[in-house]
Amino acid sequence: MHRVGFGITTEGNNMRQRHLFTTALATALATAAFAVPAGATSGAAQSDTHPRLGTRSLATVLAADGNRFDRKWGDFDILDRTVRTVLNAKPSSPVAVLADGRTRLTAFLPTDRAFRRLVVDLTGTRPATERATFTAAATLGVDTLETVLLFHVVPGDTITAREAAHADGVKLVTAEGGDIQIDVRRDGIFVRDDDFDDPNPRVLPWLTDINKGNRQIAHGISRVLRPSNL
Repeated sequence: MHRVGFGITTEGNNMRQRHLFTTALATALATAAFAVPAGATSGAAQSDTHPRLGTRSLATVLAADGNRFDRKWGDFDILDRTVRTVLNAKPSSPVAVLADGRTRLTAFLPTDRAFRRLVVDLTGTRPATERATFTAAATLGVDTLETVLLFHVVPGDTITAREAAHADGVKLVTAEGGDIQIDVRRDGIFVRDDDFDDPNPRVLPWLTDINKGNRQIAHGISRVLRPSNL
């Protein structure tokens, strides 16, 4: 795999990045087409029966804790920084759909701990901090990070955890173009990706239905979904 490194964006650029994160959508939607997940009809039905769902975006949720790295490995600081880094480098990226609360989608959000597991798998090293974890993940390069992020987004449907629990075997088309599969087991809900060497991410029961009541909903997962066998 070809890897391109880049540095961490300084805190002084946060305001500019947040502006990009919330304004790049118009260009993104003009240049990107999103597939509606095949086989997952519950969200589509919800479009007709619940037209008053709110329009708060997942970007707003991700930015809620102040855009800072901390010592809470169970939240989404690294994901937030990764999204903003991609949009800083590529303002027209379709990743900007996360900032448009009018667009219906379901996202599976890797926690900070999930990103550290990815770094451990790829490098054999275990970063001590969230900042070090992001630095290591960033060496994959902006294009790869963009692809990975889009693989976590299922446009067109608002799928709750309850609906996912009854969707064993359902394949969902992602914004990246590939598909993921819901795998319901006795010990929880898992999401099957395209990497065959590592365990599939588990939907974390205490991090489900994030932003519920809005058109964009998310579920925290224990590992980063991989669109290829990394």
